[in-house]
Amino acid sequence: MKIILILGALNAFLSVALGAFGAHGLEGKIPDKYLEIWQTGVHYQMFHSLGLFAVAFVMDKLPQAGMAAWAGWLMFIGILLFSGSLYVLSLTQIKVLGAITPLGGVSFLIAWILLMVSVIKYL
Repeated sequence: MKIILILGALNAFLSVALGAFGAHGLEGKIPDKYLEIWQTGVHYQMFHSLGLFAVAFVMDKLPQAGMAAWAGWLMFIGILLFSGSLYVLSLTQIKVLGAITPLGGVSFLIAWILLMVSVIKYL
């Protein structure tokens, strides 16, 4: 649970920092289309940082729900794949990198399902 909380806090911090960097450091330096892609990465990173806190809460309340830990790791992997690929795409404008993004989205979806099943099964 501790590592999931740390990952949640770290990713929340990074999403704020990367959001500010995008708004102030990238504006006018990359096309607006890619700035919007950057912001999408920031939004999903923050949403799933909060999701990591939810996972840690469920892990604390339902320690027998091993699926919750898997949900946390999949959210973290989703952040790396989804948001990370969008950041790299925005900076490099290499469109083939967009093919990685859906893998992160699938990780997010599976994570939320595992979290839901954990709560239904053990609460």
